[in-house]
Amino acid sequence: MSDDTQKNTTQGKINDFEKKNQSLKSMGGEKQIAKQHELKKLTARERLDLFFDKGTFQEVQLFVEHRSTLFGLDKKEIPADGVVTGFGKVNGRVVFTAAQDFTSSGGSLGEMHAKKIWKVMDMAIAAQKPFVALNDSGGARIQEGVPSLEGYGGIFYRNTIASGYIPQITAIMGPTAGGAVYSPALADWVFMVKGSSFMYITGPDVIKAVIDEDVSHEDLGGAVAHATKSGVCHVATESDADCLEKIKKLLSYFPDNCHSPLPLSECTDNSDRICAELDSIIPDKGNRTYDMKKVIKSVADNGEFFELLELWARNIVVAFIRIMGKPVGVIANNPRFAAGVLDVNASDKASRFIRFCDAFNIPLLTFTDVPGYMPGTHQEWAGIIRHGAKLLHAYSEATVPKITVITRKAYGGAYIGMCSKQLGADYVMAWPTAEIAVMGAEGACNIIYRGEITAAADPATKRAELAAAYEEQFNNPYFAASMGIIEEIIVPRETRKKVIALLEALKGKKETRLSKKHNNIPL
Repeated sequence: MSDDTQKNTTQGKINDFEKKNQSLKSMGGEKQIAKQHELKKLTARERLDLFFDKGTFQEVQLFVEHRSTLFGLDKKEIPADGVVTGFGKVNGRVVFTAAQDFTSSGGSLGEMHAKKIWKVMDMAIAAQKPFVALNDSGGARIQEGVPSLEGYGGIFYRNTIASGYIPQITAIMGPTAGGAVYSPALADWVFMVKGSSFMYITGPDVIKAVIDEDVSHEDLGGAVAHATKSGVCHVATESDADCLEKIKKLLSYFPDNCHSPLPLSECTDNSDRICAELDSIIPDKGNRTYDMKKVIKSVADNGEFFELLELWARNIVVAFIRIMGKPVGVIANNPRFAAGVLDVNASDKASRFIRFCDAFNIPLLTFTDVPGYMPGTHQEWAGIIRHGAKLLHAYSEATVPKITVITRKAYGGAYIGMCSKQLGADYVMAWPTAEIAVMGAEGACNIIYRGEITAAADPATKRAELAAAYEEQFNNPYFAASMGIIEEIIVPRETRKKVIALLEALKGKKETRLSKKHNNIPL
């Protein structure tokens, strides 16, 4: 064969490859892409173009095809088998991904579709890099039968193996139903897009047929429903672009894996900055509210923080901030909602956040203003004892630096639950406005002085007098400080300076725990 003939043959093969490559990357075709855009949704490839740094995305297994011959599938081509997998850089750091392509057979998950996801998840685990899934799928490819279910099982297994090892984020960017919902639930963080993403075990039609209940897709499993009612959605976003941008921002707080150092951002804030506004933030009357988020922002670098689950269990706040450029996880009671009381949902919300931070070596900063646990039959029967125990377990289990600041109320068992010294807090500080006691003054007096109050000529006046005396003696930080139960009383304006000094002092903290397979958290 002459050199010219060889050249033509080689060039021909290259041309064939480029045509096939282009055909596969055209996804479901112009008609299906137009339908996707009509739904105000980007395609899988458009999402990846927005998510990754320009020119860095490397696709994996583009040419994989399904191999089913049932129900006419032998005559159907599904480009890339309905999922785009690969890796690239997000703000300069490597991230692995799987983005389902709804334009190609509805992004349905079949045997080879799943195996593509398995492959990229295995790569992420081996490379010790974050994994981000962009879900947009009609569900299991029913024509393929049981192999589709096996595909989900393999994904769930990898989600579990990777848990606490690499950060995992799932974005729901279209329908996600049935078995498909459990991979997001096993991930660390779930994002949804308002108006275009839905998530449920059984859809409205099945619910109507089985229990005769009418419900819309949005009310049943939309972003707002899961962000406000179930707590399944950690961040509800306005659009595909907004969703991807927020994921990139959240990733900036995480290390690549549990063994990597925390990412350090340039800090333009001042380590000696005084938070003067905190000196006047606590109201004079104990039953008045204030904005705990202002406290968090005041302490954070440049007032920036990333809140999770903002719309669910609002009586507690969980968020990431930076202190001198390094990530810190914040847990804080929010007196604006149910007085910052601990209940079933607040306990779950804080516990999972604490365990994530501990898994990835992110220090914990707790702001306490808690009057107690929520009373009532609803909470007791919902398992407040079991759920509240999760919070005790999570704080006790965590070995990262743990700093607690008591701003106002810290009563009873809830005081213990909010990272008290005996749950392993490395340093507990209190503002002069702190009230550290078994319970509020009036409630305590009703028990301690019941007979004296009942026998008084004017029980109400007597109760008020005794409550005032109790409050003066116990509802302040000085008794606790005298017993060494808290380390220090500080003026609020110096909170940031104190936290910075403590994080620096505790950065080398090491704790060795009992050798065992794993804890048994009260789930």
